[in-house]
Amino acid sequence: MKLYYAPGACSLSPHIVIEEAGLSVQLKKVDLASSQVEGGGDYLQINSKGYVPALELDDGSVLTEGPAIVQYLADQRPDSGLMPRAGTMERYRVQEWLNFISAEIHKNFSPLFNPHAAAEWKAGVLGNLRNRVGWLDGQVTGRRYLLGETFTVADAYLFTVLSWSGLVGLDLAPWPALTAYLERVRNRPRVQAALRAEGLTSAPSP
Repeated sequence: MKLYYAPGACSLSPHIVIEEAGLSVQLKKVDLASSQVEGGGDYLQINSKGYVPALELDDGSVLTEGPAIVQYLADQRPDSGLMPRAGTMERYRVQEWLNFISAEIHKNFSPLFNPHAAAEWKAGVLGNLRNRVGWLDGQVTGRRYLLGETFTVADAYLFTVLSWSGLVGLDLAPWPALTAYLERVRNRPRVQAALRAEGLTSAPSP
C-alpha cells in the first residue's frame, strides 16, 4: 500500500495509525501547491480531489477521506485495538468521534488558514472552536484516551487536528485536561515515529 501525505497535514492521522498498527506502507510525499508527488507523478491522477490523504491499495484502487482510511488501516490489524470489532457499541463510539472531529473540529480550522477570509468570520470560527475545545476538555477529564484506556484511530485524528492550534491563535492552556491528553498522545513511541518520519520538529500544519 501507499499513503500519499503532506507533512503535518490531516494525513498525519493515518500515518500514526500505520505506525501504531505496524503496517508496511510506502509513504509518498505530495506538494499540494503543485500537486506533484515527490519523485515524479501528478497527484491529481491519484486523487482528483487534490488533497491528502489518499491510500493506494495493493490492487491499485485508491481510498480517500481520512476517517475512512484510518478505519480500513486499523481493520488490517484487528488485534491492535485501534478500531473495535464491527457490530460492537465501542466501534460506533469511535465512528461517533470520527464524525465529530471531522465536522466540528477539522473543518472549523479551514477558514482560519484562508488568507482571504474576513477577520469577523475568523473570529466567529475561533469562538466556535473554543466552545468545542471546552467541551472536549470535559470529555477527556479522568480518561487516558477518548474511549478510556485504549488508544484508537479517533485519538490519532484528534491529536492531528488540534496540533494546528498554535498556528491559528487558539491557545489550549485554559484546558489542562485536554493539553495533558495531547501530550500523552504525542509521547507515544509510534506517534513520535510518525512525527520524525514527516520531519516535524514543531507543531504540524494543515
